[in-house]
Amino acid sequence: QVQLAESGGCSVQPGGSLRLSCAASGSIFRINTMGWYRQAPGKERELVASISSGSWTNYADSVKGRFTISRDNGKNTVFLQMNSLKPEDTAVYYCNANISFGISVKAYWGQGTQVTVSS
Repeated sequence: QVQLAESGGCSVQPGGSLRLSCAASGSIFRINTMGWYRQAPGKERELVASISSGSWTNYADSVKGRFTISRDNGKNTVFLQMNSLKPEDTAVYYCNANISFGISVKAYWGQGTQVTVSS
């Protein structure tokens, strides 16, 4: 079994910063791409940022220049540094990891962590 444990979500004022963390644990052979998604009330889940095992990154246009994704492969952990937060960043943020088991790959999700940006 594989589990993803997120932390770091909370309430913050506009312009503030937060750092989300997500640690994968369990029977892990190899983690490929890791990423962060978010879902606001009444909206579909959307990709925020992703990072490959070789640290290639991809960002949603709405967060480019404000958010930075990084990972620690030795600790099976992915981070999301969020700066200059806006009210529209309010959402539940979910960690995602694509993990290889031999020739198969399976996607895992965390439980989600709430980020609220409000004055």
